[in-house]
Amino acid sequence: KKQSIHNAVCKLNKSGYVFKNGDYITILSKGRKYIENKKVQFLTFDSPYKKEAQKNLLVMFDIPEVKKAEREWFRFHLRKFNYKMIQKSVWVGPSPFPKDFLDYIKEIKLKECIKTFKLAKSYDLYNTQN
Repeated sequence: KKQSIHNAVCKLNKSGYVFKNGDYITILSKGRKYIENKKVQFLTFDSPYKKEAQKNLLVMFDIPEVKKAEREWFRFHLRKFNYKMIQKSVWVGPSPFPKDFLDYIKEIKLKECIKTFKLAKSYDLYNTQN
């Protein structure tokens, strides 16, 4: 609806994300920075693993609250790569991570928040005696 678009543009204008001048809307630097920070939500990677692949990589992460979107994006990909959650920030799944995925993690500055450990034997989700 026209009114919904008008309200959204007015809110973005008030917040300093865009500048509205008549029929023209310009994205301001604050708006560009916001878009750049949110682009992480749109880039996705395909899983190279089958569902039954061995779970031999332990992933632990501590991604700060200011990077909440990136943290949710990372968890989304762990699920997509058939990782299983042990605790909210501790997952186990197949290794290795795809190279392009690792490159992107480095690009969005998450690398220092994530630790991986190669397991000596495959983790069995149904056997608690590992």
